Amino acid sequence: KMAAAAGAAAAAGLWSEVNRCGQNGDFARALKSVNKILQINKDDVTALQCKVVCLIQNGNFKEALGVINTHTKVLTSDVIAFEKAYCEYRLNRIESALKTIQSASQQTDKLKELYGQVLYRLERYDDCLAAYRDLIRNSQDEYEEERKTNLSAVVAAQSTWEKVVPEDLGLREATYELCYNSACALIGQGKLNEAMKKLQKAEELCRQSLSEDSDVTEEDIEAELAIIHGQMAYIMQLQGRTEDALQLYNQIIKLKPTDVGLLAVIANNIITINKDQNVFDSKKKVKLTNAEGVEHKLSKKQLQAIEFNKALLAMYTNQADQCRKLSASLQSQSPEHLLPVLIQAAQLCREKQHAKAVGLLQDFADQHPANAAEIKLTMAQLKIAQGSVTKACMILRSIEELQHKPGMVSALVTMYSHEEDIDSAIEVFTQAIQWYQQHQARTNPGCCVFQPKSSVHLSLIREAANFKLKHGRKKEAISDLEELWKQNPKDVHTLAQLISAYSLVDPEKAKVLSKHLPSSDTMSLKVDVDALENSHGATYVRKKAGKLTGDNQQKEQGQGEVKKKKKKKKGKLPKNYDPKVTPDPERWLPMRERSYYRGRKKGKKKDQVGKGTQGSTTTGSSELDASRTASSPPTSPRPGSGAAVSATSNVIPPRHQKPAGAPATKKKQQQKKKKGAKGGW
Repeated sequence: KMAAAAGAAAAAGLWSEVNRCGQNGDFARALKSVNKILQINKDDVTALQCKVVCLIQNGNFKEALGVINTHTKVLTSDVIAFEKAYCEYRLNRIESALKTIQSASQQTDKLKELYGQVLYRLERYDDCLAAYRDLIRNSQDEYEEERKTNLSAVVAAQSTWEKVVPEDLGLREATYELCYNSACALIGQGKLNEAMKKLQKAEELCRQSLSEDSDVTEEDIEAELAIIHGQMAYIMQLQGRTEDALQLYNQIIKLKPTDVGLLAVIANNIITINKDQNVFDSKKKVKLTNAEGVEHKLSKKQLQAIEFNKALLAMYTNQADQCRKLSASLQSQSPEHLLPVLIQAAQLCREKQHAKAVGLLQDFADQHPANAAEIKLTMAQLKIAQGSVTKACMILRSIEELQHKPGMVSALVTMYSHEEDIDSAIEVFTQAIQWYQQHQARTNPGCCVFQPKSSVHLSLIREAANFKLKHGRKKEAISDLEELWKQNPKDVHTLAQLISAYSLVDPEKAKVLSKHLPSSDTMSLKVDVDALENSHGATYVRKKAGKLTGDNQQKEQGQGEVKKKKKKKKGKLPKNYDPKVTPDPERWLPMRERSYYRGRKKGKKKDQVGKGTQGSTTTGSSELDASRTASSPPTSPRPGSGAAVSATSNVIPPRHQKPAGAPATKKKQQQKKKKGAKGGW
């Protein structure tokens, strides 16, 4: 008894310690006291509950769940349902958490809150929306703002991933979280400009809210704003402002936010901007998408998009095996999805295996008829790339749901025209027109003789008629034009075409039909001629006439408009022009074509200095011989005597003579060469 009393006293002291530590938030110390209590009584339900709570508060969710599972007899689902579900939720065992919540006998407010979070993680947005509406309706506490924020997040997710038009919840966007969620919902609807304004408002509210706390630094504010800036960059990317988006994305990455989900999304978006360019940067960014815990932060569609981009990046970087492995994995996860098979086909085309790619696409189209149209369009594109236009046309015509579409008809007619297969082109027009006739008969049943045709139907008939006229099928074109004219007898354009066609086949019929044309008197064109002439597209613009006064005005009135004579400018005369000398009549002809041209004279410099021995000449040697002149000085001048040649003598020594016709600048050029030369003899 004394031992039991001592144990009870010790337990009481320990419980007091647990209570005090719990109020102070010191759960590690509280856990020690709880363990001591359990040593006294290992099946104490309250102590076990306290231990689980302490472990949860310390973040030891796995250990807490282990305690719950080892004491299932004591800790029944009614006692510990919330704690067990919460541990499973935090350990990302979402399906197990849902089962635990649903198996609880009593649905407390805490379980309902957790139930909403679990449904959101499971992407069951309709059920989640109903759960939060019920919570907001039946709860009145300080957490009402958080519940409204969660409710707006659910609506944003529906708009983004399920393309559901969000209903107006009537929430007052007083916090930046509510503004952000509202912007996400607008992005899902494609209202990008409105979404950007909401994000700017959210940024402003966030700065105001956080700046009120003196402990929050500018770095903390920027980290909190990172997700808002990331969404802004995404809007810029959707608007085609890729440079601005890329700059903002890189700014966020430099901040190194702790949210791995945000980093993964930004890295993926940068990869989509890079495409097949800057693949080294993309390879660095793809590592951010592989961070631990990313799969628990993003939705299934986000994770799927990241995997698609990884496969495409592997293709762009010539990693064929990796590309095939990733695309095959994606196809096994989503067998009906188009992208995996399209990526596989693209990889085969890069390897020049076009036939295998077409076979792969054909197999997918046979297995998934609902997606066959898009696959067959890709097959046709591959056939055109191979030059098999006729086979491409056959594939396109096999898409029944697109046969009557104007775009498909236009493409087929163009391709058949390129192949000069006019009969097949006309057959395409005929089938499309028949489809509209049958469709109109189904939608407008009855025995009405005349039924107006749709604008698309009439447009096809007109295009068919024009095509037939162009290729000489006049009789067939006439039947189409007659049908058009019956639909609208007041259509002058169709009547004119019909008359033109009949004039080539039956002129008499053309004359009869021409009586239905309106007379020129009844046709009022209502054209402002002056405005038309002064328009930018006019090839001729009439100059405005100047004001006329006096005699000129009388002449203008009497004689009409007189064109001003342009004064001819006097031609410039050459500087050496002599008016007394008659100009050469052949001066405009090239020199070689003139009558007096005799060609270039050859051997002009034969008689000049430069041939033979140095200083020798062929002619005039006697004149240059100083020994034959009477006044010539001796060959060896005496010391102290004057010049060797008399001052009155005009004879120039041979060394000082210049060859006839030599340019004056030759000496200067030689001097320059000497100055520039290096070295000596």
